[in-house]
Amino acid sequence: MDLKGTIKFIFYLLVILGGIAVLKLLSEFDYQSRKTDTPQWELVWSDEFEKDGAPNDTIWQYDLGDGCPVLCGWGNNEQQYYTSDSANVFVNGGQLHIKAIKNDAFGKPYTSARIKSKPEFDIKYGKVCVKLKNPSGVGTWPAVWMLPTKNYYGYWPKSGEIDIMEHVGYHPDSIYGTVHTASYNHLKRTQKGGTVAIPDNESTFHKYSIEWNQDSILYKVDEKPYFTFKNINHSHREWPFTKDFHIIMNVAMGGNWGGAEGLDTTITTATMEVDYVRVYKDSSPQKLF
Repeated sequence: MDLKGTIKFIFYLLVILGGIAVLKLLSEFDYQSRKTDTPQWELVWSDEFEKDGAPNDTIWQYDLGDGCPVLCGWGNNEQQYYTSDSANVFVNGGQLHIKAIKNDAFGKPYTSARIKSKPEFDIKYGKVCVKLKNPSGVGTWPAVWMLPTKNYYGYWPKSGEIDIMEHVGYHPDSIYGTVHTASYNHLKRTQKGGTVAIPDNESTFHKYSIEWNQDSILYKVDEKPYFTFKNINHSHREWPFTKDFHIIMNVAMGGNWGGAEGLDTTITTATMEVDYVRVYKDSSPQKLF
């Protein structure tokens, strides 16, 4: 390139860099003038469970069986067999009912249900809020949780798990929120989570939610925070929460955690009632650069 060409190239480069600098300055000014101190939650989708019968099949699908032969007992020695039967999962009176029933027809002491949102309703960042009432009884293990739709970083726990709400019947007043990753998981006893006492969670509906962004996952009950898991910017071993996840709701019976203090076999039914599932995105102003 001759001198004239070099000077021309440098001129255009400076013009481009100057334009980028001006755009960044204008973007920052715009952001500072419109930013909010708190997220502005905009509803993306919800299920209010208003139509009696089976769960809405445009949103929900089923996990069936006992996990065998790949993951018998779903990896936790659980004592239920999941079905799509209307006795185990149904909508009635404005609530979704997920019901464990004493029934050994499938080789387990109980039948129950586990439903999950379809890929069209996947979530990456945002707020998930589920209003529900837990079942009671030693050995019950209801949960609302999230798994990655694709195991981008490898199989569990490498691609992550977000447990929005777990409850074990032998601790009737306790609610748990937990994350699992390659570095932090219960197999290593390194899982990260929080616990909050909600004495009436088995008799009253409460709102269980997470607020998830690229920096943290904030856990709340009835909009009151009780645990935050922060992205420490190391690697996907600590923070695999960069991909699409889906929602799962189920009632397990027994298992390594749910049955840690036994399973009361006099329990004939145990029902988790869900009033709604709501998913939001943060529509507050974002920086362009």
